Amino acid sequence: MNKLLIITTIPATIGAFLLPFAYHFRDRGWRVDAMACGASENAECLQAFDRVWDVEWSRNPLDPRNLLVAPRVIREVAETEQYDIIHVHTPVAAFVARYALKDLKKQKKVQIVYTAHGFHFHSLGKPLKNSVFLTLEKLAGPWTNYLVTINSEDESAAKRYQILPPERIRYMPGIGVDLERYSPDAVSETDVQQVRQEMGLNGKNQLFLSAIEFIPRKHPQDVLNAFAKLARPDVHLAFAGEGPMLEQMQQLGSDLGLKNLVHFLGHRRDIPTLVRASVATLLASEQEGLPRSVMESLSLEVPVIGTNIRGTRDLLEKDCGLLVDVGDTKGIANAMAWILDHPQEAKVMGQKGRTWMANYELGQIVKLHEELYAEATA
Repeated sequence: MNKLLIITTIPATIGAFLLPFAYHFRDRGWRVDAMACGASENAECLQAFDRVWDVEWSRNPLDPRNLLVAPRVIREVAETEQYDIIHVHTPVAAFVARYALKDLKKQKKVQIVYTAHGFHFHSLGKPLKNSVFLTLEKLAGPWTNYLVTINSEDESAAKRYQILPPERIRYMPGIGVDLERYSPDAVSETDVQQVRQEMGLNGKNQLFLSAIEFIPRKHPQDVLNAFAKLARPDVHLAFAGEGPMLEQMQQLGSDLGLKNLVHFLGHRRDIPTLVRASVATLLASEQEGLPRSVMESLSLEVPVIGTNIRGTRDLLEKDCGLLVDVGDTKGIANAMAWILDHPQEAKVMGQKGRTWMANYELGQIVKLHEELYAEATA
C-alpha cells in the first residue's frame, strides 16, 4: 500500500482545494493522511482522510512556533509512518515541512512534492520582498523532489532561477475545477430569482459579483471605488466573503453613497447561483496563483473583469473577460460599463470561458497527480 501525507497550514485549504485528491487516491487503495493546525477538529478532514495529524504553527511566517515546535512533530510523524510521498502546500507549511524533512529526503526515505500556489515573489512585487522570498525558495529547492507550479509565470520563474532542475518542475493548471458543479445547467432559474429577491433586485437591475476574502491583496476598495465611478443607479454590486477588511469596506461603501446598491453577503455556499445571477464577476487582486473564483465564473459562462496579473492573465487570455491594471479604478469602471453596454458580446465571452475551462477540469488535474506520483514512487 502506498502512503501519502498532505500537509497544509490550516484545514480550510484542504477543504477548499484538496479533498477530491484524498478521496481519489483512497479509492485506489492508497493510505492518505493529512496534517494541519487543528486538523483533528475539522469534520471534513476526519471524513476524507485515513488519519489526521495536528501541528502547531501559524500562517504568520514570523511566528516562532513555525521553526521551534513544528519541525519536531513533522519529523516524528514522517519517520514513524514511513510515507512514500509527502505533498506540501501553502507557503509556511511548505517551507517548514521541507526544512523538517530535508534529512529524510536526502536519505531517499520519502519523496517530497511541493505545490506552489503562487510564489510570493512575482513581477509586480516590491524588490526587497521579492528578493527575500526568492532566496527562501532557492534555499528550500534542494529539500524538494518535485515542484508543481500552477501558472505560466511561476513555471518560467522556477526554471529561470533554477529553483529545481527543469526535469523536476511540473506545470499543472491549478487544482482543478468541477465542471459538473460549476455548470449553467446545474443552477436553476428559480434559485437565481431567489437570490435576486434576497437583494431586492427588480427585473431591470443588473448585478456584478466579487467573491473574495476581504484582505489587502484582494483590493476590495478598488472594486468599490470603480463601482462609484460607474454611477449607474440601476446596477448593483455584491460581495461574497469575509475577512479583516469587511467593516472597513462597509464603511467605504456608505461613505461613497452606495449603501443601497452594494450588498455584503458574507460567507456563502451558493456561489454558483450568485455567479449566474451576475452579468460579470470582478477580481481586483495584486497577487494570485491561479484564482479559483475566476475559474468558477468562467465554468458558469459568466465573464470576468480581472487585473492583469499572473494566473488571472492565464485564465482570461482566450478572450474570456477583460483585463485591467492593478489599482486602475477607472479601467475597472470602464470594463463594467462595456459589459453592460455589450450584453451579447459579454455572453459570448462567458461561453468561450467554459470552453477554455475544459483545460482546467478537475479530472485532468487528478490524472496529472497520478502520473507524478507514479514517477515519484517508481
